[in-house]
Amino acid sequence: MTAADHHRPIVETPPARTARTLVWHSEADTEAFARQLAAQPGLADAFVSLHGDLGAGKTTFVRHLLRALGVQGRIKSPTYAVVEPHEAPGLAIWHFDFYRFSDPREWEDAGFRELFANPGLKLAEWPEKAAGLIPPADLAIHIEAIDDSVRHAHLAAGSALGEQLLQGLRP
Repeated sequence: MTAADHHRPIVETPPARTARTLVWHSEADTEAFARQLAAQPGLADAFVSLHGDLGAGKTTFVRHLLRALGVQGRIKSPTYAVVEPHEAPGLAIWHFDFYRFSDPREWEDAGFRELFANPGLKLAEWPEKAAGLIPPADLAIHIEAIDDSVRHAHLAAGSALGEQLLQGLRP
């Protein structure tokens, strides 16, 4: 290790610029929030990460968001495929589920770097499984199941685009 190595800055994920916590009392609340987020113009090129335990409602939220964006047909979870592409009017969407992601070589082999570099909406469940490979999220949504129907959703902006998305949402 050289003297220069001792003076390299420590790179950490910056703290959220703006945050908000919501309570979804039912799936209808989740759907209403998804419709509200879908109406934000900046969402078209955003990266949204989705966090939460199994059964918290990440995939349910994504289905409502995709429907609100105009995706037609069956919307399936990409748990086994890792990524499912979707098309909405004038919008390319990639839904990632990194739950079973285990080999970083798969990142390059599958062309994920290119997908994240291209325009379009990227939604990622279990992003921590691809830590160090994916870029920081514009908007991180942490969903916590309180009981069978109630969810707490903590929204955190990680970029200026994420701040813009949060500011466009009704309180």
